[in-house]
Amino acid sequence: MAPAGAGGGIVVLRFQRAKRDRWLLGVCGGLARAQGWSPNIVRLVTAVLAIAIPGFSLIPVLVIYIILGAVLPESDEF
Repeated sequence: MAPAGAGGGIVVLRFQRAKRDRWLLGVCGGLARAQGWSPNIVRLVTAVLAIAIPGFSLIPVLVIYIILGAVLPESDEF
């Protein structure tokens, strides 16, 4: 058997809320940092999902955002 992380092992995503790159709770900034994306693009996509797409409302996006804001640890690095 191969050790974890060496070809087919479990990948752990280190996802933390942003401390400095935040508008509200830092969830979008933390997700962007973990994936190497632009925080503003993540915020824009979140807003589009919350408002513009029919069938996907503001309430589920806000609930998920608040839960992630409460559960995720805050980063000291960014």
